[in-house]
Amino acid sequence: MFTVYAIYSEKIDCIYIGQTSNLEQRLRSHNEYAKGFTARADDWIIIYSEEYSTRTEALKRERQLKTGSGRRFLRDLL
Repeated sequence: MFTVYAIYSEKIDCIYIGQTSNLEQRLRSHNEYAKGFTARADDWIIIYSEEYSTRTEALKRERQLKTGSGRRFLRDLL
């Protein structure tokens, strides 16, 4: 299974969208061992997730969530 997820940092008021096969490990990675964009904060929390049976499906949904309407949908969850 593959999970599309959105995490939020209150510290920088930002949403990050990604996909993984191990959500718990990935969240820990964002908070403890981050490099790049997510290294700016250490208070990431999961605000949304969906599971898919293939990586292709997960990547397609990740791209949808990264559009303007997808980001508005996620902001509305906050």
